[in-house]
Amino acid sequence: MSSVFPRKFVWGCATSAYQIEGSPLADGAGPSIWHRFVHTPGRVNNGDTGDIACDHYHRFKEDVALMKRLGMQAYRFSLSWSRILPEGVGRVNQAGLDFYSRLVDELLANEIEPLVTLHHWDLPAALDDAGGWLNRQSSVWFSDYARIVFAALDGRVKKWTTLNEPWVITDGGYLYGALAPGHKNLFEAPIASRNLMRAHGAAVRAYREIGAHEIGLVVNIEPKYAASGRPEDMAATRRATAYMNEQYLDPAILGTTPPELKEIFGKAWIDWSRSDLQEIRQPIDFVGVNYYTRAVTRHDEQAWPVKASPVRQEHVTYTETDWEVYPQGLTDTLTWVKARYGDTPIYITENGAAFFDPPVAENGRVHDPLRTNYLRTHLLAVHKAIEAGVNIKGYMVWSLLDNLEWSLGFSKRFGIVHVNFENQVRTPKDSALYYSRVIESHGKVLDEPL
Repeated sequence: MSSVFPRKFVWGCATSAYQIEGSPLADGAGPSIWHRFVHTPGRVNNGDTGDIACDHYHRFKEDVALMKRLGMQAYRFSLSWSRILPEGVGRVNQAGLDFYSRLVDELLANEIEPLVTLHHWDLPAALDDAGGWLNRQSSVWFSDYARIVFAALDGRVKKWTTLNEPWVITDGGYLYGALAPGHKNLFEAPIASRNLMRAHGAAVRAYREIGAHEIGLVVNIEPKYAASGRPEDMAATRRATAYMNEQYLDPAILGTTPPELKEIFGKAWIDWSRSDLQEIRQPIDFVGVNYYTRAVTRHDEQAWPVKASPVRQEHVTYTETDWEVYPQGLTDTLTWVKARYGDTPIYITENGAAFFDPPVAENGRVHDPLRTNYLRTHLLAVHKAIEAGVNIKGYMVWSLLDNLEWSLGFSKRFGIVHVNFENQVRTPKDSALYYSRVIESHGKVLDEPL
């Protein structure tokens, strides 16, 4: 059986603005909630910040040349909202917008397709001061911002996504407080979720008015498997699935919300109005799926508020972020999306792993066999889903570069390219060289042993 992929399948890589750009306040940019968060003592491992990160703001041409050398056909990246609109609304910082225009031009000059995400967690701090995603005006703020970048870049950019992982924004930022803006409030999380999705819908409507190509939504999906057949474990798995995997796609595609959310949030839950759901349910051209791991789930009365917790598995590989390596979960995820939401095209917009990497060897190599095997097995899982009839258009490895892994700082490396944060030297790891061969052969080398 051959693992050659469909002829028009797109191979690429992904990053996000705050994790790699550095210079967050350069040339008139305003602070984001992540700039504020990392400069709050005790919030981020080792006190790491994105002030320099990978210095992509100054080194983007070098990074595009590196992508070209590795054979990348597409590059998924995000825009810093506060780099373009320092106050989040109103005055445009032309220097910030020009940076992204130059980046897009550089990509196109190197025959790399840009896939642009409008929002990857870094809300302008000025808007957070006005309530952030708790303010119903946030959908207006977001659509106005979206119109500005659509007008500037659409045509050169032909694939857009509105939000990256709204679940992480609300779960980490408003429910548990581990991520920016650092709130821990049961009542805030459902409000933020609804306003994020209203913002998504507003941006899609804006694109239909002035854009000419494709727009979608990116969600992270972690398939849940019951730890046993006991009714309480099955119910816990259902709650966990609704909370993480259905909370955002159901409103966006089906125009509904999972009934389990009312059970999870109790008195904090407010039913989404019909008008809100009509605003949110806008036709999208594709779904971006971010997949990293699965969860074997059991009932846990102490696990607030979902009353479900994962069970650690024995005799399996775990990544540095303590995520089980489970390629079959990617196949299951992709077939589940098709079964529940229909034949909407899918891009795998993130997939990758953090493993310990040895120092760069004297011969200039970085040996990362666990990550290389992770890529191979997960790409085979993608091919398996394609054979099952799932309409998958492309794959973006996470991540091109080692970067700031949010509150974990620089302690975890997801990159297929090693970054020396002292001198900013980039060194492709063995996984990058392998992925380059996969691209060149259109998947054929996946059939060969590592």
